[in-house]
Amino acid sequence: MARPGESAGREAPLMRPAEPVAWPYGKSAAASFTFDVDAESAVLFGHPGAASRLSVMSHQAYGPLTGLPRLLRILARKEVRATFFVPGYTAHRHPDAVRAIVDGGHEIAHHGYLHESLIDVDEAAEAEILDRGLAALDEVAGVRPVGYRAPMWELTYNSPRLLAERGFLYDSSLMDADVPYELDAGHATSIVEIPIHWGLDDWEQYCYLPDIAGAGLIEHPDKAVSMWRGEFEALRGEGGCFVLTNHPFLSGRPARAAALEGLIEHVAGCADVWLAPLGDIARHVRGLALKPRAIPKPELKGSPP
Repeated sequence: MARPGESAGREAPLMRPAEPVAWPYGKSAAASFTFDVDAESAVLFGHPGAASRLSVMSHQAYGPLTGLPRLLRILARKEVRATFFVPGYTAHRHPDAVRAIVDGGHEIAHHGYLHESLIDVDEAAEAEILDRGLAALDEVAGVRPVGYRAPMWELTYNSPRLLAERGFLYDSSLMDADVPYELDAGHATSIVEIPIHWGLDDWEQYCYLPDIAGAGLIEHPDKAVSMWRGEFEALRGEGGCFVLTNHPFLSGRPARAAALEGLIEHVAGCADVWLAPLGDIARHVRGLALKPRAIPKPELKGSPP
């Protein structure tokens, strides 16, 4: 008999739309608030020289030092549990902040070690990054995460198998559906994929660092939250899964956090929506025994396999 996440003797999955998901408790849609606790790692991987720029480092440190405690207070007030994706470097540099997430009853998930881009990274190097991040989260918080999100949402074609081999239940990095599904991981295994997209990320709304990120346009929180609420209502009507991604160094700022709190209150007040951490959503989807899907690598004439 196949183990969870496995399907013995099945044919290779074909590209096809994700099937509708039956949500628990009679709910018609699902939602989750997620936070990428990148801190300094979001800058240091691509711009290691920024380590000598105190102002830039202070901008990133705002997340674990100031923004994260504010966001945790908001979630506690609203009695909402969230998922926090934590790079291993953040855990090592800000251990008390990561432990505070655990103490708040929230889920810790994997987000690389130094927020490494996986573009052109080979399988061995990607595996090393996964293992290093796992070791850091275990060392600092005593956590073995079941969830993963690729830094910059850049999953590789090796990633699903590497995650399945390490016992991960789910990933949240891909963008081809409005509902979670089982993603083929090869060797008759799969992982749950919980899709995201750039329109539900605060980076594009708020992030500006001279010579590093952004074009200088910083949106008003009302505009950002209005856009996110519109996406939520549309996904709610479709029976989909709303996944918002925020960064404590961005959305932890006072006016932005206040606007986000209003959105959290609205979503939590929708009786037809199941609001849960991604791990809970992934466990529910795994129990549905959905047929795995795949996104085969495109074949281009003259390109390497």
